[in-house]
Amino acid sequence: MKSLLFLFLSMIIFPSFAEEGLTVVAVGEAEVETEKMVFVATELPNNSTPAEKKQINEFQKLLQNDFSFYRQLFDVVNSSGYETMVANSDYSKLKLKGVAYFLSSEYSKSMNGQLSVDLKLHSVREEKVLEKVNVLFSSGNLREKGHEATDLLYQRVTGKGSIFRSKIVFVSDRDSRKGIDIKELYIMDFDGFNKKRLTRHEGTVISPAFSFDGKKVLYSLIKNSRSKYRNVNLYLMDIETGKTRILSKKKGINSGAVFMPDGDHIALTMSHEGNAEIYALNVNTGKTRRITKHFAPDVDPSINVSGTKMAFLSGRSGTGRPMIYIADPRDLEKSVKRISYVGKYNATPRFSPDGSQIAFSSWLDNRFDIFRVDDNGDNLYRLTKDFGSNEDPTYSNDGQFIAFSSQRVLSRTKAVQNIYIMNADGEILGRLTENYGNCSTPRWSKY
Repeated sequence: MKSLLFLFLSMIIFPSFAEEGLTVVAVGEAEVETEKMVFVATELPNNSTPAEKKQINEFQKLLQNDFSFYRQLFDVVNSSGYETMVANSDYSKLKLKGVAYFLSSEYSKSMNGQLSVDLKLHSVREEKVLEKVNVLFSSGNLREKGHEATDLLYQRVTGKGSIFRSKIVFVSDRDSRKGIDIKELYIMDFDGFNKKRLTRHEGTVISPAFSFDGKKVLYSLIKNSRSKYRNVNLYLMDIETGKTRILSKKKGINSGAVFMPDGDHIALTMSHEGNAEIYALNVNTGKTRRITKHFAPDVDPSINVSGTKMAFLSGRSGTGRPMIYIADPRDLEKSVKRISYVGKYNATPRFSPDGSQIAFSSWLDNRFDIFRVDDNGDNLYRLTKDFGSNEDPTYSNDGQFIAFSSQRVLSRTKAVQNIYIMNADGEILGRLTENYGNCSTPRWSKY
């Protein structure tokens, strides 16, 4: 179900970020203890062309920016004032300066015309090199190769996976023409770079969702038509090949679909029997199984990673206003429980990767804001306030961040909606889209 858009907010000044993508800039002292990480690069190869120098600078900036997202873990600094200590691997002096790690980058030209960089991650505490990585890159794959390298280095330090290789799909109306509203599906890197259009339906795409392996995406489509009756059909796209096929086109709504953990089934909202209910659909056979059965509409499911819990919206409280319920999708009616009581109504509940929490939006104080609650209804926490009207939360693959859409009123007749990112405690890190039309419904890959 598509959330209503409201234009009741006064204009809020945008923070300043890069023209394309998000560069994280430190803002004051961190409230938690972080480990200082120094980044240092050798001088550029003597015979570097201006284009190569630009690529090297971009690669070095990417290394620092990736780690800067994890500001609760790392205090990222450049090499100014540390050059001699780093060049000599003077661990004793670096310890006195509070440095925990430093990453050296030595660039050169490879035989095949690509650029080469030798990365060495040093642990100052252990006084040794933790990891060595060689990366060959060119202008066409610079960011892909850079994110692969930072992901490997991050895992070496923390023992956990990062967001650096993840993707975000979203919907934008930038292709609309005069008198014709068009919303297509796009994909971008986690930091907002490398935006790419995925669909060309010339209609209205809604409710995207990634498969657990990140290779496929579900979405629904409302075709532009002069007919009074326009069905909401469900599609499945293979991201690598771009091929799409219709999964469900039953009369009425076929939307709000999400993959179930087995990869062969999805949960979605369908209304072909009259009332909007949640069904399980086998993507291979097309067979359906009804999950919910209630006189009130049940919509917008989200499934935890084990497949044992489903969060969904329902008006079954008797007020007719959608609130969040949770249940076992294998035997829902015996286990259903309401877990949200905030705001006039709620929208888009989404599980964290470990299934312990649910992020959702709620209409409160004449706008949407994003909240977080434990999967049993405990520990309600408000994540956004006085930051526009905020909807469509989606957790990062590691659960440390949330991407969301935020709408700002620019005038009485104009508003703009963009994708933002914050950490899981509500600290806004910045904007991922800008001058890209109105962008909504971000969904983070589960890789």
